[in-house]
Amino acid sequence: METGRVIKSYNSFFYVETDDGLLACRIRGKLKRDRRGVGSVCPGDIVEYSRLPDGTGVVERPLERKSLLRRPAVANVDQVVLTFAAAQPDLHPLLLNRFLVLAEWSGIPSIIVCINKMDLAKSREVLSEYGKLYPIIRVSAKEKDGIEELRKCLAGKVTVLAGPSGVGKSSLLNALDSGLKLATGEVSEKILRGRHTTRVAELLPYEGGFIADTPGFSAMELSGLEPVELAGCFPEFLPYLGKCRFSPCTHSHEPDCAIKMAVDDGEIFSERYEAYISILEELSQKSTR
Repeated sequence: METGRVIKSYNSFFYVETDDGLLACRIRGKLKRDRRGVGSVCPGDIVEYSRLPDGTGVVERPLERKSLLRRPAVANVDQVVLTFAAAQPDLHPLLLNRFLVLAEWSGIPSIIVCINKMDLAKSREVLSEYGKLYPIIRVSAKEKDGIEELRKCLAGKVTVLAGPSGVGKSSLLNALDSGLKLATGEVSEKILRGRHTTRVAELLPYEGGFIADTPGFSAMELSGLEPVELAGCFPEFLPYLGKCRFSPCTHSHEPDCAIKMAVDDGEIFSERYEAYISILEELSQKSTR
């Protein structure tokens, strides 16, 4: 058997990178019934495979994953670049925080926030408070501003480029490497949402690593995340966990809550806490159904 990385999946085939190009593989029937994670095999997986006489192959088994972004499903990710727009469409903090929670929950080693369309921004200080928690890269794919800084961050890494529709992810990739010639979609003036131009997650070779261009989302599901896990997905909460008067503490209504006091003292950004409460309420409602 040989070993390779799954680059993409399409029409029940998984395309594995080999020394002589991509090999279209199906997966063993027993793997299809595997309920681990979001699926037995997904882009980014390192797999053992066998070649068949007809020029296709069979994925025998995936090797252990070091990380997994659940939605979109990409395995063995080094970093995620959460891409939003300064305008058109407007940047919604709650949606950004949902993406941040998803990345933290997935155990991605490094999380970077990229703000595109800075040529439309009213201020250069977009998301300045978030810069205390995560690296912020401000770019304009149209004007090519900030592209070199982004390029250095991507070199040699397996990176997922994720974010809502219409923020210009494909335009960013084209600015990074014009040879990619990815389709781009304008933002609908009627609803100010981007038209999807990326249909499936696919790893694109880039500067000694890979970039996964992923389908855009206008909403972000957090299926499987339990309410008790949520506070751990906010890194600024971690120093205060275990210091509340009551245990367990939901950090929502209990008296003498260390996190609530940190918010009152300005040590935790109130917008982040409000996002926590909003997501907590949603998860709590789902858990009682």
